[in-house]
Amino acid sequence: MTETRNTLRFLLNDEEVALEGVGATQMLLDFLRLDRRLRGSKEGCAEGDCGACTVLVGRLRDDELVYESINACICFTGSLDGTHVVTIEHLSRADGPLHPVQAAMVAEHGSQCGFCTPGIVMSLYALWMREAQPGQLSAELALQGNLCRCTGYAPIIRAAKSMSSHGTVEADPLVAHREATKARLRALRDGKRVEIGSGKGRLIVPASVDDLAEVYAAEPTATLVSGATDVGLWVTKFMREIGPMIFIGDLKQTQTITETAAGLTLGAGVTYSRARQAMVRAYPQLGELWDRIGGEQVRNAGTVGGNIANGSPIGDTPPALIALGASVTLRRGSTRRTVRLEDYFIAYGKQDRQPGEFVESVFIPALPAGDRFACYKITKRRDEDISALCGAFRVTVRDGVVDAAVIAFGGMAATPKRAAAVEAALVGQPWTTETIEAALPAFGVDYQPISDMRASAAYRLIAAQNLLRRFQLEGTGAAVRLVREVA
Repeated sequence: MTETRNTLRFLLNDEEVALEGVGATQMLLDFLRLDRRLRGSKEGCAEGDCGACTVLVGRLRDDELVYESINACICFTGSLDGTHVVTIEHLSRADGPLHPVQAAMVAEHGSQCGFCTPGIVMSLYALWMREAQPGQLSAELALQGNLCRCTGYAPIIRAAKSMSSHGTVEADPLVAHREATKARLRALRDGKRVEIGSGKGRLIVPASVDDLAEVYAAEPTATLVSGATDVGLWVTKFMREIGPMIFIGDLKQTQTITETAAGLTLGAGVTYSRARQAMVRAYPQLGELWDRIGGEQVRNAGTVGGNIANGSPIGDTPPALIALGASVTLRRGSTRRTVRLEDYFIAYGKQDRQPGEFVESVFIPALPAGDRFACYKITKRRDEDISALCGAFRVTVRDGVVDAAVIAFGGMAATPKRAAAVEAALVGQPWTTETIEAALPAFGVDYQPISDMRASAAYRLIAAQNLLRRFQLEGTGAAVRLVREVA
C-alpha cells in the first residue's frame, strides 16, 4: 500500500513551503499574491495569454534541474509538489544591484507602464539561463507568451540580446547554488502520495503511474490535471467545480520519449517543449506548428497527452497525429488497450475513454519514405492564438498517381476529423492541379463548420480548400514560383 502525507511541499525562492490546507483549485498566482504578498507577478488575463504572471518552475529530470517559464494564473498550486518556484522578487534584493536581465531592460528602455515587465523579465531570465547570448529568433520565441501594449518589442528584443553584457550566467544564484537546490528537491521527493482535503476539495498527487491507476480507478469522477493550460480556464473563466483533482504532471513514468525505426512514443506527461526536438527530428514538417502552440509558457506546461485526452475540436496536435496514423494507449488499473487516434474522438466532449481510464502514451509511426506530409495552422494572429482551423495532409504518390491520402482537420467539426470524401476523390487520380480542383467540392460533404468568434463557416470551408491547393503546389515548387512572381 502506498504511503501518504497530508502536506504539499515545494521551494519558493529560498524558502521551503509545506501546505496543509491548500485548496484543490487554488492557483499559484493567488497563493503568491494573497498568501505570500509577492506581488511582482500580475494578473492580466487569468487564461495564460498575456504573460504578466510568468514565474519559473524548476524540476528534477533525470537528476538535472531544469527551470522553465510558466503562467502562474492557470497553474494549480497542487501541481507543484517537489518543485522550485522562482518569482521576480528572487532576482535582486531590495537593497542590491539589478539582476543582469533587469539591467538590460533598463539600459534598452524596455519598460513603460511596467505592468507586464515582471513577466517579461522572467521569460528573458529563463532564456538567458539556457542561451546566454540569444539571437533574434530565440528572443522572439521566448517572448511569444508575453503581451506588451505600450513599449513595443524592439527595445525588449535588444535587451534580450544584451543580457550577458550586464553579467554572467555562471554567477547567477540559480546556477551557482544548483547542486544545493537539487539536494533540497531530492529530499522533498519522498515517494509518498499526497492527499489533502475531502469531497470536491480533495487534492491528490499520486506517487507513481501505478499509484495513479489505482487512485483513478477508485475515483473515476476526479479531474486529471497535467499542465492545466486548458483545465485551468475551467476554473478561472468558467468557475466550474472540477474536484476532486488528481495532479499527474510530474509522474516520472509518463515523461519518457522513445525513438525507434518504427516511430516515436511519447509518455502522456511529456510537454510540448520536451517533445519538440524528437518530434521535429522525426517529422520536420511540424517545426512551424510546434512553435505556434501557445506561447513558451504554455508549451512548457501543456502536454501532448493532455491535448489528446481533453478532446477539444481545436486542439493543435490531433490533426497532424491523425494524418501520421497515431494511436493512444489507454490504461485502467493494470489493463491497457490501444486505440487509433482517429477513433478515439467520438463526439463533441466525448472520447473513447471509460471511467477510470486514462491516456498513458501516444505512438506515432515513422513517416514512410516518399510520403508527402504537411500541417497548417490558421489563426487571426500568428503567435499564441487558438486555431480557427488546423489541417494536416499526407499523400503517397506513385508514378504520378495518388496511391493513398489522409487528410485531417481541427476546427471544422465537433471533433478532429478526417476528410474521407476528399481522400476518396484523390486516390487513384493523378497528383495534379486538375485533380485537386475536382476534389474541392468534397470538403462540403466532409464538413459543415460553424461560425464563431474565430471564423465564419464560409471562411473555414474556403480556407480548408485553399490549404489543399497549397499542399499540392508546395510539392511541385509552384508555390515558391508564385511568391517570387508576386514579390
